[in-house]
This record gives sequence, structure tokens and C-alpha cells, in this order.
Amino acid sequence: MTLPTDPAANLAALIRCASVTPAEGGALGALETMLKPLGFLVDRPVFSEDGTPDIENLYARRSGNGPHLMFAGHTDVVPVGDEAAWTHPPFAAEIANGEMYGRGAVDMKGGIACFVAAIARHVDKHGGPKGSVSLLITGDEEGPAINGTVKLLEWAASRGEKWDASVVGEPTNPDALGDMIKIGRRGSLSASVTVNGRQGHAAYPQLADNPVRGLISLVDALLHPVFDKGTKDFQPTNLEVTSIDVGNPATNVIPAKATATFNIRFNDTWTAETIQAEIHNRLDQAAKRKKYRPGKKTPVDYDLVWRDRPSHVFLTRDDKLVDTLAGSIKATVGKGPTLSTSGGTSDARFIKDYCPVVEFGLVGKTMHMVDERVALADLETLTRIYQRFIEDWFGQG
Repeated sequence: MTLPTDPAANLAALIRCASVTPAEGGALGALETMLKPLGFLVDRPVFSEDGTPDIENLYARRSGNGPHLMFAGHTDVVPVGDEAAWTHPPFAAEIANGEMYGRGAVDMKGGIACFVAAIARHVDKHGGPKGSVSLLITGDEEGPAINGTVKLLEWAASRGEKWDASVVGEPTNPDALGDMIKIGRRGSLSASVTVNGRQGHAAYPQLADNPVRGLISLVDALLHPVFDKGTKDFQPTNLEVTSIDVGNPATNVIPAKATATFNIRFNDTWTAETIQAEIHNRLDQAAKRKKYRPGKKTPVDYDLVWRDRPSHVFLTRDDKLVDTLAGSIKATVGKGPTLSTSGGTSDARFIKDYCPVVEFGLVGKTMHMVDERVALADLETLTRIYQRFIEDWFGQG
């Protein structure tokens, strides 16, 4: 029986599955084929919710007596963009100059391919870990993240699954393998604020109420002053206005409404509830100001709508998990990683409610880009890091 010990072969099989979110594209089937010879029992539940696409997921477990380690990730990928702009076809897994090209090569089919190769080598060497290993893989990370990891965790937990630690194989390294482990993430909230005005002729502003003027005041309050200066473990809270829209093609008409959309990434100074309260307070105070609305006696009339579900800030303090992974990295590449909470959100935000979780994977320089690619040498190095980590975490090194 041939075991899937070659990360490049594993990755090629996964890349050749066009699993652009929300399509499964054969990727979970390819992964199941790799895992069954290793003694994994595989389930592929499909989750649904009104207004969202059905998503197929995969949960695989190799049981043993001892602690339970979960590897988490996703096989769905973002669209390829202009396929003609790719040097090599995005789903061909072609190799050139020591690099494999393909959508998902680093984000994050490459991480999955390396972990499978690592556990295969561990099984080949030791006969299996002193405990249980599971893979929790979704097809909804690049999508709305509604029918993926969050429901897969609930499904597995309802069947009695418990985990002692988790590694998410997202591409965490900025420049070279071993640069960085993500041990937490800032929280994230998005919202839209709409100012209601009175439409009128631009030459007769006294007969109208320009909502753009009110919106300028509200946006200014969202951006100044700064929310905080950061904390020991997190960078400063940051709010970015991502869209301003009035839907008005005419240059001589004062519009009736104006909307700004924003996203805020907040550190552990705040909770989702307290940062929302701060936003409400800032907007209420700014609505009373007359700087941009001279002569107007009433406050700015606005509506605030919070979007989606908030992502909560978290920090992993599990010494065994963090120290073992950091030690495995240093033993393999000769340098210790930076422990970071930078960047956006990931499915670790869901896993942290079930067990300690960290993120470590490939170098992310080309993720989501045309010509996404990974060095074959990096695939081998990451596999050796994961293998060393599995051995050390289970005490089999």
C-alpha cells in the first residue's frame, strides 16, 4: 500500500480539483482518497442555510488512546481572475523553476497537502500517534463562512468529539518558512451608516438637507481620535471606511441619502459589544455638530446597520501547543518564529471556542494572486515541521 508521503503529489491532486468556493470540485474526494489508507474514518456532511449555497465539508479521524490533535483548513479557493494572465493554467499544478503553480497552492491546499504527508510519514515511522488525529476541512472559508467550519464544529461536538489542541494550516509566514505563528487574531466588525437628507437643487441648498454634509461629520468621528494605541499582544484598533455611496449621477441634484460602509479590526482593549457602543456614542455626538451643516437646527438623521456576525478577538496562551510548534520550527529551519496576532480573520475564530488553536502554514506572498505558486522546497520543509510537531506533541520524538 502506497502512503501519501509526498506533499508535492498530494498538492497536485488537490490543485487539479477546481474547487472555487462554494464548489467542492472533487477536492474533498481527493483528500478522502489520501486519508483512508492511513486509517482515518471520513465523514462528508453537507450543511445548508436559506440564502446561502449548500456546502460539503470533511471530518476525518484516526483514533488512538491519548490526546486529540486537530488540523483544520479549507479546500475552497478564490476565483482565478483573468485566466489568460496566468503563466501556467490555474488548475494544472504545473511545475517550473522549482515551483508549483495553481490556485490554492498556498491558500491553503498546500498546507493540507503537507499535513497529510506529515501524518503519513508518522504512521509509516511509528505506526500511528499516541492519541487521536483529526482533520476538519471546510469548503466555505473563502465564502460566507456560514455552512462551513462553525457548523462542522457543532456537528462534530454533538457526536462527542473533543479536542486538546488545533493547528490551522493557513499561510502565516510573510517571507520565509519559520517566520511566524499566529497565536490570536483581532476582532472584526462591519457596518453601514446611512444619513437621511432632503433632495433638492444644488443652487438652492436652503431648500434641501444635503446628507453628504452630515455623513462627512459622522465619518470624521469614526476616524478621529484613534481608538487606542495597541496592547502588549495586539496592534492598535483600526477602522477603515471601505465605501461611500450616494447613488447620484446628477451633478446639480442634492441627494436624499448617503451611505458609508466601514470595517473595524479591534484588539483586546475591546469586546464586540463595547466597540459597538463606542461607535454608537461617536456617531450620536457627531450628529449634533454643526460644522458641516451651518443653519441646520436638527441633528443628523442616520441609521446604523451592523453587518454579518462579529468576529471576536482572541489570544491562545496554551504553552504546550505554542512552545512545541515553535520548537519544532526552530529544530527544522534553525530559527524561532515570531508570535503574532496580525492580519485578518480565519476559521481559528470559531475553533478557539472548542480548544486552544494556532495558525502556521506556508509563505503567503502569492495567495489570491494571478500565478499563485509554492516552492517545492517549502512543501518539503513544512512537511518536516509538521512531522516533527506531531512527534513532539504526542511525545514520540
